[in-house]
Amino acid sequence: MLEIVVFLCGAVVMVIELAATRILAPYLGTSTVVWTSVIGVILAALSLGYWWGGRLADRNPSRKALSGVILAAAACTAAIGFSNTFVVEMIRASGTGLHASSLLAVACLFGPASTLLGMIAPFAARIRLTDTATAGRTVGRLYALSTAGSIVGVFAGGFFLIAYFGSSAILFLTAAVLAGASALCHAGRWPLKALAALACVGLYLFSASQTAALTAKGVVDVDTPYQRAMVYPSRDYTTGRTIVALSTGPEGVQGGVYPDEPEALALNYTRFLPLASHFAPGMRRVLVLGGGAYAFPKYVLRSHPAADVDVVELDPGITALARAHFFLPDDPRLTIRHEDARTFLNANTQRYDVIVVDVFNSAASIPFHLATVETVRRLALALADDGVLIVNTIGALQGPRARLYKSFAATYSQAFPQVHAVRTWSGGAEDAPQNLLLVCFKTDAPRDWTSADPAMAGRLDRRIPPPDLSGALVLTDEYAPVERYLTGW
Repeated sequence: MLEIVVFLCGAVVMVIELAATRILAPYLGTSTVVWTSVIGVILAALSLGYWWGGRLADRNPSRKALSGVILAAAACTAAIGFSNTFVVEMIRASGTGLHASSLLAVACLFGPASTLLGMIAPFAARIRLTDTATAGRTVGRLYALSTAGSIVGVFAGGFFLIAYFGSSAILFLTAAVLAGASALCHAGRWPLKALAALACVGLYLFSASQTAALTAKGVVDVDTPYQRAMVYPSRDYTTGRTIVALSTGPEGVQGGVYPDEPEALALNYTRFLPLASHFAPGMRRVLVLGGGAYAFPKYVLRSHPAADVDVVELDPGITALARAHFFLPDDPRLTIRHEDARTFLNANTQRYDVIVVDVFNSAASIPFHLATVETVRRLALALADDGVLIVNTIGALQGPRARLYKSFAATYSQAFPQVHAVRTWSGGAEDAPQNLLLVCFKTDAPRDWTSADPAMAGRLDRRIPPPDLSGALVLTDEYAPVERYLTGW
């Protein structure tokens, strides 16, 4: 039984680590900073557990003591499910910055359980050691079983658990597994251990019922194959109208729709995407990288009856949410491809009148491989000579965080003779991250930035002077420090 216990606890470690990224994502994002904090802190906690577990095992190498350690790990794991929202929101509100907040959140939430789980393998090895002549074989076997369990945990968590269960539900289920492992290790006080396992199962069922209750109220919190996404009723603070919002990161809303007018563009920055209609009124082929709530594809289908739209959206779960909550229609002119935008561009041979890049919509996580000059050159190849490319970026106009905006402008200038910037918000501090649209053309031919339509003219007038590109970094596949530029480090 001891070998089974070691295997199960090894699996739980990796399931918890994968769940950690989903729990932190709505508040701190999924950037490399967050992933580094999760991996580094949990490794540090495991190392502490190895040391501590070995010392305790030398003092009291008993199954009863090991069973108590596992039961304590179960309690700490269940506590994460209870406290994660409160703890992470409190840390984020402290204003300590992304790096410190990530480290502190992982240490507070996942450090205790990971430390206790790290104690199990050396503890079990000490219990199994009865003959020094076979010590190496015994220790090697137990650590191999623990690692094998971790491998199973990685694939079970990444391929199955996260796709079918909520983050908190996963924690309650793993806590129940640990309570059961405690009973397998030592049968003493089994009623308490059985009660603990049943309590964790009950917490899972309660969590599932709460999720169902929230869904009935229009609030959806789901783990897709690639991220954690939330759909909920909200309000457009520019108009006061009710919207259904989509959030995939800590900055708030990445997509939205008016339930009483689903064809309208609900978010402020999306109202500037029709600039494409001004510069390419006869568009026939349109490419959109990043579907989200599918606001712009729906606009094209409605406003340009002769246009066909290709959308490349990495996450099929996001498309499913768009169909269920954001009025995404089935239309023969709409083709949706679920793949990475870079791999699509690498294989693409089509030419498009309009390309909209909307994959940089979260200041907490920018896909660096889509920001590089290599990607920009692929975009240039895919754009018709008289076409227009519109890129929704995140950046500041002034201060240390402006390096990202300047780098974007410098990078796109490598393939496009004309790169114009449009500021979607006139208010707000210039040193704060905000939506900035890059409007790019493949030729030097002058374009008309005036319109008889007052609404369009107002958007065209939001063009701002080009930034000073002296010293600006051209982002490459080899070096693209987008997260450092975003945080101002």
